Amino acid sequence: MGGQASSMAEGVHVVVVGGGFGGIAAAQQLKSQGFSFTLIDMRDAFHHNVAALRASVKPGFAQRTFIQYAATFGDSFVQGRVERVNTAMQTVILEGGREIHYTHLILCTGTDGNFPGKFNTVASYETAIQTYEDFVKQIQAADSVLVIGGGSTGVEMAAEIKTEYPEKRVVLVHSRVALSDPELLPSVRQEAKVVLVEKGVELLLGQKVENMSELKLNVTQKNMVVTTDKGTSLTVDLVISCIGLKINSAAYASSFSDCLAENGALKVNEHLQVKGYSNVYAVGDCADVNEPKMAYHASLHASVAVGNILNSLTENPLSSYRPGSVTMLLAMGCDDGVGQFSGFKLPRFAVALAKSRDLLLWKSWREMGQKQP
Repeated sequence: MGGQASSMAEGVHVVVVGGGFGGIAAAQQLKSQGFSFTLIDMRDAFHHNVAALRASVKPGFAQRTFIQYAATFGDSFVQGRVERVNTAMQTVILEGGREIHYTHLILCTGTDGNFPGKFNTVASYETAIQTYEDFVKQIQAADSVLVIGGGSTGVEMAAEIKTEYPEKRVVLVHSRVALSDPELLPSVRQEAKVVLVEKGVELLLGQKVENMSELKLNVTQKNMVVTTDKGTSLTVDLVISCIGLKINSAAYASSFSDCLAENGALKVNEHLQVKGYSNVYAVGDCADVNEPKMAYHASLHASVAVGNILNSLTENPLSSYRPGSVTMLLAMGCDDGVGQFSGFKLPRFAVALAKSRDLLLWKSWREMGQKQP
């Protein structure tokens, strides 16, 4: 940070709620620019959940997907669950009553969903890793696996299992006929289907699981009977749900009730400021921005938010965030992938090289300034 900006930052304290991709990007930029800040997350380690699905099928992989916050951010990291924000007093209140004052607030609470794709639980680094290692054993014990949901997570999950364990029967059931995200080009969505079929995944498309409430998820139990609304019945050993992703609004819903979109995301202006609050920003999945929810976008949001905090202090014009053409890569196991860059379909080998082999783990370890095990 330059001399003028450094002096402007006196008395400024930025609180970042949520240590996902947007949160660590914001914290790292605040740190490099000399801001006083506090990063809050309920876990003690960043979860590179882009690689969560491989961690759930490959033994020993999970330790590469969790990176401890304190080693990077020291005393600027606080572990805890945020219960609410007092906007009048400009404090964040944690479970247990601890209050942390802010002059500027960046909310990056992300999305919540089913394990193993998401792991939004109060847990230590060791417990988090062990939870994935335990799940690997469930997959290894199953001869047949049903994946419910054919969005990006379900597609990648089915591909990861079949790639690591080609002898297992893997079935994917999806309520729609087209797989993956609607924002993707139809040709990319079709190619995802082609890859799954090539790998030997059985597809039940245009069908919903009817007896969901009776099924035990994520635990191998031989000969579970699953029925769909189209009358299909199948027997499997393990059921994994990859549906039900929702905005994680628990930390702010009561405090910003007037600023919530229908899905629980925060309404923001073009500068990513929460509507009605010039010193509060929403970043990543919890910002009501019309684009796919992706780690890549969260990092871009973080740059705009931190830049605008600096701009506001130095009385410079605020930067705007404009969603661009969709870039999305789906890892279909370690050896294949489909996707598009800025609206153009990519060759499968290019996606495999760019994402599937390492799942961009190198990027998070580099951003956290730590060495990958």
